[in-house]
Amino acid sequence: MGRSFEVRKVSMAKTAGQKTKVYSKYGKQIYVMAKNSGADPVNNSSLRALIEKAKRDQVPAHVIDRALEKAKGVGGEDYVSARYEGYGPGGCAVIIDCLTDNNMRTITDVKNCFTKTGSKFGAPGSVAHSFDHLAVFAFDGPSVDEVLEALLMAEVDVSDVEEQNGQILVFAPTTEYAKAKQAILDSYPDTTLAVDEISFIPQTSSEISEDDVPMFEKFVGMLNDCDDVQEIYHNAKLPA
Repeated sequence: MGRSFEVRKVSMAKTAGQKTKVYSKYGKQIYVMAKNSGADPVNNSSLRALIEKAKRDQVPAHVIDRALEKAKGVGGEDYVSARYEGYGPGGCAVIIDCLTDNNMRTITDVKNCFTKTGSKFGAPGSVAHSFDHLAVFAFDGPSVDEVLEALLMAEVDVSDVEEQNGQILVFAPTTEYAKAKQAILDSYPDTTLAVDEISFIPQTSSEISEDDVPMFEKFVGMLNDCDDVQEIYHNAKLPA
């Protein structure tokens, strides 16, 4: 299949301000998931996975605990999901997932990122068709064939298994997320998942020229600075 997927490990932010933004985004995600589907990680596997991801990204325990306690209370903010699409610098396809309590503010902030970098804000569905929405896992494992066999024995509907940069990558439909994760952990109990998420995986890459790199980096930086932006997916391939 040869999917283009970078095994991402979120590095520690260099400044206190950047750290605060990372913590805030995780806090909001945990709060919304806990409020909507239960604040007990023991009985909420999706929440448990999100908390594990936050810990891997070095989010402090007090940030996680505060979000959970807030979700157990009465009232609070009413966040909704919002997804925007378009074409970034160099013509790359971009999907932006947000959590917002003010749609007008969020869409204005996101549109400004497109406008100020010469990018094109698109209609819903304008680029999503060129991505696959999949559960993705990466870990240090044996061979691709052995991992595939283990997943098939567990009756997991696998989309693909690949080796990349010395790690095994497993792709599965989003509906198979929990089943695939459990099968991996059951088959390899000592493994640590370097990637454990549901993501938009580009079907093809769009090469960005050297001239477009500064504007692309500005575009992504501006989006990351938007408080409501949670995830940014793109198919840009930067020059080596």
